[in-house]
Amino acid sequence: MDSLLQIGIIVKPQGIKGELKVKPLTDDVSRFTTLKSVLIDGKSYRVLSARTGPDVAFISLFGVNDRNVAETLRGKGLFVERKDAVKIPKDRYFIVDIIGCTLKTDDGETIGKITDVTQARTDILTVDCGDRGIMRFPFLKDLNAVVDLKEKTMVVSAKRLKEVACYEN
Repeated sequence: MDSLLQIGIIVKPQGIKGELKVKPLTDDVSRFTTLKSVLIDGKSYRVLSARTGPDVAFISLFGVNDRNVAETLRGKGLFVERKDAVKIPKDRYFIVDIIGCTLKTDDGETIGKITDVTQARTDILTVDCGDRGIMRFPFLKDLNAVVDLKEKTMVVSAKRLKEVACYEN
């Protein structure tokens, strides 16, 4: 597993004092208010302040004092060390851990590799099925997913997957 977790993407500078507008990549934007430090391009920054709005966070970082410096960070990922990440309940996963898992069904069929997770009311998983194209499906509880992060596999109900999966060639 990666030692870093991406928690957001810097959208743009906010104002003239170096504050950054961040698109959160987490299900709880309020987590930004407890951050002590973040990494951008491998460089650590101390978080001076953070505030949140609906689906957005605004943060001020030590050393990012004006709009010009903030502008150089536009589009960059915001990361934390895995050891500093929030503790998540059993049967919940970080997106970075799901991406790259091999999707299999409970009847033994290997479907493909999970390549993306789109956050929505119910997360949408994208699977590269090789010559069969791309499949997307909602990550529903009744898929009865069993995730093995050590083996990088996810096993789901074949019957339910057939009911909810969409394919594109």
